[in-house]
Order: sequence, then structure tokens, then C-alpha cells
Amino acid sequence: MNVPSTLFASRWGFILAAMGSAVGLGNIWRFTFMAGENGGGVFIFFYFVFILAFGIPCLIAMITIGRRGRKSPPGSTKALALAEGRSSAWQGLGWLAITIAFLALTFFSVVAGWVLAYIPKSLLGQFDQIDPVSSVALFGAVKADVWGMMFWHGVFMVMTMAVVGRGVQQGVERAVSWLIPGLFGILLLLVVYAALTGAFAEALTFLFAPDFTKVSESVVLLALGQAFFSLSVGGGGILAYGAYLQREASIPKSAFAIAAANVSVDLLAGLAIFPIVFAFGLAPGAGPGLLFETLPVAFGQMPGGRLVGTLFLLLVLFAALTTSISMLESVVARLIEFNLWSRSKMTLLAGGLVWVLGLGSVFSHNIWSDFTPLGFIPLLEGATIFRIVDFFVVNNLILISAFFLCIFVGWVMSEHTLKDELDIKSESWFPVWRFVMRYVAPIAIAVISIASVIDQAQ
Repeated sequence: MNVPSTLFASRWGFILAAMGSAVGLGNIWRFTFMAGENGGGVFIFFYFVFILAFGIPCLIAMITIGRRGRKSPPGSTKALALAEGRSSAWQGLGWLAITIAFLALTFFSVVAGWVLAYIPKSLLGQFDQIDPVSSVALFGAVKADVWGMMFWHGVFMVMTMAVVGRGVQQGVERAVSWLIPGLFGILLLLVVYAALTGAFAEALTFLFAPDFTKVSESVVLLALGQAFFSLSVGGGGILAYGAYLQREASIPKSAFAIAAANVSVDLLAGLAIFPIVFAFGLAPGAGPGLLFETLPVAFGQMPGGRLVGTLFLLLVLFAALTTSISMLESVVARLIEFNLWSRSKMTLLAGGLVWVLGLGSVFSHNIWSDFTPLGFIPLLEGATIFRIVDFFVVNNLILISAFFLCIFVGWVMSEHTLKDELDIKSESWFPVWRFVMRYVAPIAIAVISIASVIDQAQ
């Protein structure tokens, strides 16, 4: 396979970039409100089980595909399939991966825009002594401001494009080399603050003492979807980054490092947020509004709330930016292969399209709030464009992509190819990993997905 002209300068450059792809709003915003809505510890239990059982094996598979193919996700899957004497139609898996990244970014950047809009509000003291009713009204006003949402959505996309347009080493690797340490630094400060001022013992019980009476098919499916979403499994980011990984780097060690960082951020985010939630008598099951409606009430009452609130929002912004960079990079990597324009122009094209299509999600919260284009489908009755994209990407397309990813690595790529790329000599884990990719993971994904569809249909 051809080696890209630019690789990450070091294994740690790749790991930091891949950590950034995995660590994002999925950890700090979505993980916390999903845990809060779905029983805390029991949701987290299944989430971590799926990370170990399927997340890490799938990470290994994705990095292997990327590095072996040395192309964009569609280019790599096509090249590897042809090398094994299989159909070039397998490039569809790569196209699905970058489609997921592209579509996810259209609504992801809108949420990140809310974070950007809240940073000056926190700095200027608009959270000071705010009550729950006023906090809900404030978030409602932010969403109702059409021009404001368009602006902040655009600002976030410009930030993302500014990094991706500079290339792998000068853009992506350089950005994550300070964004990821900064993210962990802020998160640790917030955990220490929460431990000193919040209901830390209550939060520990909520997060780590699972109540298995709350187990349901919905909780299990949501935990599986969150595990894949959080690790970017099925998306194009890790596949694209794998193409830039140096040959001598260990793929399994890299995958474990990425997963460990991801889980660490999940736990630290929970330990930073829930002690504050419980200390101020707020609802842990506040849903998606946890970050934008519930926490500002706490920030407005706590000592040093302006600083703490601003640091927290910067943390969320850093996490969002590292993920959006990987999403856009996977799309740009494919566009560059057409050899039509430079990387910077292709970045502008892709980022501009994301911004335009993202306006559907922007308008879902104001002028199109009553527009439900798929309302004739029972499962999507009343769903806006924002909810539709989130539903299909997180609950469906990611699982479909993950399913075919397992099939591709387990059945299309030969044992010889996999052992060569993974530098396998006598490692005992390889047969177990391949068995998981061939049988356990695809069957589990299929069974849980079908059970969820039946449950939702009822």
C-alpha cells in the first residue's frame, strides 16, 4: 500500500489525536446526561462492559484498516477488499463511516455553538444567583436567537477548519498536543473543586453502585450506542487517523491508551459534575439540558462560580473541538484524493457544507421548531431535523457501521494480512480478538439493535 506523504510525527501524536477523536461532547455532555437519565451506575456498568468487550476490539480493527490501507476510509476499505480478492463495493463501508462523521458534525457543531455562546455569559456573570426557571429561560433565549446560533455555529466550524486546513502535523497534531493536556488539566481542577465543595460521597454512590432493578433493553442499547459513539467506533475519524500512524507503532497498545483516556474522561466528568448537581439539590436526570440549564444554576450559587463555570465551558469546548477536527479530517482526506483542489480549499468546501446543512439543526430550535419532516413514522413523530439526525447517526448508523466493520475485519481481511499489520508472532490474544470480531461483536450488535427496534415499535 502507498504511504501518505504526511504521517504523525510520533506514536504519541497519533494517540493524542485519536484521544481527541474519542474524547468529546460524547464524554462530557452526552455521557453525563445519559448516565443521569438511565440510572447512573447501572448505565455506567453496561457502558464499561461494552467498552471492554467491543469498543477496544473495534478500535484495533479501525486503526488496522486505516494503517493497512493508507488512504481515506473509502479508499482504504476498497484497496483492502481488492487486495483480498473481494468486491470493491466494500468501499461503501468507508463511505458510511465518513457520512456518519459528516452528519454528526452538522448537529455536533450546533451544540458546540451553545457552549461558545455560554462562555461570555459566564464571564460576564449572567449565571450569578440564577434560579432554575431563569436558567431554562436563558437557554431558551439562546436557542431562539436565530442569528446568534448561526454565528456561533459558524465560529466553531471556522475554528475546526483552521486546524484541519493546516494539515496533519502542523494542524491536527499541533492542536491536540495542547488541547488534550489542557482538557485533562481543567478536568482535574474541577474534580478537586467538586470533591472539596460538592456532595462527593453521594456522587460516588450514584456513579459506582449500580441498581440492577433499573436494567432494561433501552438502557442496554443506549449504553452500547454510547460506547460506540464515545470511542468514535463506526465513524471516520479513527479510520482516517490510522492512515497516518507510523508502521512501527503498536496498534493494540495505542487502542488501549485511547480507550483508557476515554474512560478516564468519562469518570472524571461524572466526578466533576454530579457532586455539584447533588450539592445544590438539582436533578441528575435533567437530560440534554443538564449542561445548559442545570449546571448554570450551580455555577451561579457556588463560590468562585464565574471562574469555575468558565473553566468548565472551556473544557467542553476543548473536548468538542478535538472531536470535530477528526470528523472533518475524515471527510477532507477523501476529498483530497480526487486531486482537484488544495487541502485548504477542500477544507473550506467540506466545512462550508457542514455549516449550511447544520442550519437545519439551528432552525430546529426556533423558526423550524414545528417542522417534523418524518412525522409520518411513529418513532419520529414530532422529531425536528436536529432530533432526526441525532436519532439516525447515534442510534442507528453508528451501529450499522460498527456491524459491517466487524464483518469486514473478521471475514474479508485474511488472517495473514491481519497478523502482518498487527505484527503478530505468538500473541495469545489474537485468536480471541478475531473471534470477537467474527462472531461475538456482530451478533451482539444485531441482537441488541433488533430488540431495541421491537421495544420502540411497541
